[in-house]
Amino acid sequence: MEDEHSLTWLSQLQGQSGVILRQQATDAGITAKAIEWRLRSGAWRRVHSGVYATFTGELPREAKLWAAVLQAGAGAALSHESAAEIHGLIDKPSTWIHISVPAGRHPGQERKTRGVIIHRSRKLIPEWQPPWQLPRTSVEDTVLDLAAAARTFDDAYGWISVAIGRRRTTPERLSKALASRSRMHWRAWIAAALSDAADGVHSPLERHYVHGVERAHGLPAARRQAKRRHGSGNRYLDNLYEDYGVCVELDGVAAHPAEGRWGDTHRDNTNLVQGTQTLRYNWPDATENRCQTAAQIAAVLRRHGWPGTLRPCGPTCQAGLGAA
Repeated sequence: MEDEHSLTWLSQLQGQSGVILRQQATDAGITAKAIEWRLRSGAWRRVHSGVYATFTGELPREAKLWAAVLQAGAGAALSHESAAEIHGLIDKPSTWIHISVPAGRHPGQERKTRGVIIHRSRKLIPEWQPPWQLPRTSVEDTVLDLAAAARTFDDAYGWISVAIGRRRTTPERLSKALASRSRMHWRAWIAAALSDAADGVHSPLERHYVHGVERAHGLPAARRQAKRRHGSGNRYLDNLYEDYGVCVELDGVAAHPAEGRWGDTHRDNTNLVQGTQTLRYNWPDATENRCQTAAQIAAVLRRHGWPGTLRPCGPTCQAGLGAA
């Protein structure tokens, strides 16, 4: 190999985690005979058709992702759960590797690859990355792709929540990405959810509380994610009714370990010392038992000076009975 080809070859090997296309090898001056010798000797091994690992041993995760992207061809990018993995939106890699390719490709061009799911996208614009970084969809497109594919709207909102909660994007950037899509499952709901997220509603449970408990029953609007000083740091209260010294904390975990329960108790005690009474609720409280929850909160708010009237959320609502 000439020096220039050698440098390109070594850069590709390093940048692609030791995984290479057959065409890249021949472009670097490696003959077909030399490639076959490397494969027969075990120095290289075939990962997919025309895609080789140039090392022995188990393939690291990044090498597997490179192999799938290279196999999918020009313009391919990691998407959905696989892009979420790269962006830090999920903590455990998914079993399947998800790749998006331009919709303009002829279906016959797509090769079926074990462990890889191919998505066809009308507006695939991979996030710009230097050559040695894995091609992937942007955070915003990744979140919207996952939201569109979600089984329920709670699952869809969960992707929005984690992306914003982990500070990978903002409601404004997601709204801009949403506006650029001509087709989107749950478009109106997602647009409203992004408005909620901008207001500090950071989980599906919190959204159920805001819509099903607070707004549906005419409770005053709380301040979301209210920052409070706690020791040497800060903590954030889910819903603070500041004028009345009441906060509502929401817990989506079915069972807390003992240390978690004590942590909640310590926070609640600190709130009380600072003049704020804490009420805690979980999934059933914010969904099927939302009317009783609204009645309890209204009763506490009234004792703290709220002059409002609880509003029934529908003809069968029993909230008014518990708020007397």
